Amino acid sequence: MSNEPTARPQRRSSALLKRRLIEDQRRQLDAMLDWALNDSGVEEMAAQIVGARRRFIIGATKSFAYASLLALDLSASLANVHLVDGTIIRPIDVLSDVRSSDVMVAFSIQRYRKYTIDIATTFQDAGGRLLVITDSPDAPLAHVGAEVVLVPPTGVEYDSSPPSLSLLIGVIASLTAASAKGAGRRSAQRDHLGEVLDLYVD
Repeated sequence: MSNEPTARPQRRSSALLKRRLIEDQRRQLDAMLDWALNDSGVEEMAAQIVGARRRFIIGATKSFAYASLLALDLSASLANVHLVDGTIIRPIDVLSDVRSSDVMVAFSIQRYRKYTIDIATTFQDAGGRLLVITDSPDAPLAHVGAEVVLVPPTGVEYDSSPPSLSLLIGVIASLTAASAKGAGRRSAQRDHLGEVLDLYVD
């Protein structure tokens, strides 16, 4: 017995749902691009990252994924980029040797982890410059850092924040690469080493 009569309405329903989802994503993408173009805090955050001697990136749970991506992208053009992962780079080691030339970028996305908040505020109290990426003006770190960028922007739903965070990370990494001394040389050297060590599949 064929299921064709049942399958056709299901396919039509899926196609309509897909169209709605894509149209909603297109609308929200436009809002994110407008925000990235006009929010001067993005440039300021990139400038402070470039100007630092050491850069520490921190986040917990879901925010850790974004912190890892930013650390990876920044390390392509900058030296002394450290992901505070709690194992190789431990918070206690960072906090015991904070310098005024150090910067910490803290990702704090709902639900807000006390771990990130405590380390970030202690880092700032110790004299480092704290840069915050969070998702609400009422977030615990929203009024703490030297520079705070709120994502997603107005008009973008929280559930769609991964695209806006990915966009922000890409913009920050590109701005730092464009203004960091030696970024081109460092990137070229990394590419050369990748070939020497045969790291990638052609």
